[in-house]
Amino acid sequence: MERKSFWQSGDKKTLLSAFLYFDVSFMIWVMIGPLAVVIAADFPMTPVQKANLVALPVLGGSILRLVFGFLADYIGPKRTGQIGMLVSIVPLVLGWQVVDSLEQLYAVALLLGVAGASFAAALPLAGQWYPKEHQGLAMGIAGAGNSGTVFATLFANRLAAHYGSWEIVFGLAIIPIAVVLVLFTLLARNSPDRPAPRRPAEYAGIMKQRDAWVFCALYAVTFGGFVGLSNYLTIFFNAQYGLAPVRAADFTTLCVIGGSLFRPIGGYLSDRFGGARMLTILYGGAALLLASVSALPPLPVTLALLFVGMMCLGAGNGSVFQLVPQRFGRELGLMTGIVGAAGGLGGYALPLVLGRLYQSTGSYTPGFLILSLVAAAAMALIVVMQLRWRHGWMGYGGGKAAPAAAPAPAAAPASASAEL
Repeated sequence: MERKSFWQSGDKKTLLSAFLYFDVSFMIWVMIGPLAVVIAADFPMTPVQKANLVALPVLGGSILRLVFGFLADYIGPKRTGQIGMLVSIVPLVLGWQVVDSLEQLYAVALLLGVAGASFAAALPLAGQWYPKEHQGLAMGIAGAGNSGTVFATLFANRLAAHYGSWEIVFGLAIIPIAVVLVLFTLLARNSPDRPAPRRPAEYAGIMKQRDAWVFCALYAVTFGGFVGLSNYLTIFFNAQYGLAPVRAADFTTLCVIGGSLFRPIGGYLSDRFGGARMLTILYGGAALLLASVSALPPLPVTLALLFVGMMCLGAGNGSVFQLVPQRFGRELGLMTGIVGAAGGLGGYALPLVLGRLYQSTGSYTPGFLILSLVAAAAMALIVVMQLRWRHGWMGYGGGKAAPAAAPAPAAAPASASAEL
């Protein structure tokens, strides 16, 4: 059977719809991160309170990704995405018209997690249209919607300064999500090859498999590192280097661009050379770069290190989700929710680590050293698991997708799916 090129296979309109849905949702999900410095002028906060504020949307998204993964499996990713966008408008209205205390702002921040849960619908929507040899690139393109972070960091503080109010930014964000909802409804389609929903009892069996937990750990480092830093770097640049809110957000934007653009590249390179091989390199690079940031060098050097470090984390996101469909093809919707939730938890923990250690020590050095050690531990984990996977579902391609379109096995061999 002749292999089709990437652009000859799949559904381009659905791929575009998945990207737009994830992009605008990600923008909404993380916009409190850059705004935190501006909001602090109205609601004075300690470093820990700032960390809590920017971490709460990530926590909400982590929890709801499990719900969205289940819904994507049962009612389809398109309908799940439509529901997600409609509900995402609620916290925007509340932030625009209702908030008048820090406690209420915390509640709005948590509700913004609905937008972050879009991951669990957008990736299956796109990935289920493509054969295995192209799923790394397809899910990388859909996942590149995390570039919505760029719009949040680039425009949120500028709009707040222009209008003299950070609340108006919430109101203005309703416009793009309404436009994307219309386009999504018109263009997106569920794949005709979407697997039939499985019984709830079968899902519990997935979490008994060691590989599911391994993917959760790997993604908690790559995506957790990316989204956590995206939310916190404006605070970091403001506190460490004394940058004004707009300037600090601009520097964050530069770092975010590296991570966003390299997600599809990570998926593409993983299709060619193997996801496990790519992750080994990317985790090692991230560990080295974050350790260098812990020395708190001059601002231009820190910016360069963080830019390349975010590139490694962004490409790592694409590499992890090049491997997930190979191992859990039949449970892709649910696994996207589970692994995505783990990534969100990593992103929730990162600002808390940096914020609490900064408040207790007066320095960001310990926090970045811990992040470096976590990345190094992830590199060690993928090296060990790759040796095990070679004797099971992955073979000796390092996670390189096979050209054959054979369905994924329902259960991996004992060496790859041993129960905990």
